[in-house]
Amino acid sequence: MAAVIQNMKMGLLNKTNIANLSLTNQYQVSISGITGDLKDYIGGQYGVTREYLNGGIGIMCSEASLPTSSFATSEVKDNFQGINQQFAHTRIYIESDFTFYIDRDYNVLKFFEGWMDYISGDNSVSNVNRTDEHKYYRRFNYPMSNPELDRNNVGYKAGVLSIAKFDRNYDNEIVYEFINAFPKGMTSIPVSYGGADILKVSVQFAYDRYLLG
Repeated sequence: MAAVIQNMKMGLLNKTNIANLSLTNQYQVSISGITGDLKDYIGGQYGVTREYLNGGIGIMCSEASLPTSSFATSEVKDNFQGINQQFAHTRIYIESDFTFYIDRDYNVLKFFEGWMDYISGDNSVSNVNRTDEHKYYRRFNYPMSNPELDRNNVGYKAGVLSIAKFDRNYDNEIVYEFINAFPKGMTSIPVSYGGADILKVSVQFAYDRYLLG
């Protein structure tokens, strides 16, 4: 009888745990630490508002992927009577995808297009005629500021891209911080004469590492 009661208690405990699960729609994305040079370029070339340049773009994120990582391994053979062993040697951080709503002024789209233009050096093109494809070339920008090389407040890597995950009462928060993040790619954006829907853009971010706090 005691064993039956114990099993019932365990069953109730498991049901309580199931009811206490985290939901996918309770999160907030923010981007901070964008260099002044990058802000000036996006604002000047694309007319993106200061609200977006100062981190307001995070609220437009409709979907985000929590980061993951894996290990690269090496195999050692015949070390113990024919048994092959695996040893980890490098931690690999997997790129994460974010999807953003596009506003009517296209600030979101301009923000990321401008960011990628800045990376590839469109703001520092040295050429005679930009319309001549044989003379037009790009000089990629530096990824980060370096005071020792007299490069202050420049670079295309953001200080921190973060995802805050919380429950419905804004308790039990955990925060993933993507260190030195930048957009690696953008998906094509379909438009159609069919049923109207909100325009979105998906952006793939690369980063050096992430922290969980």
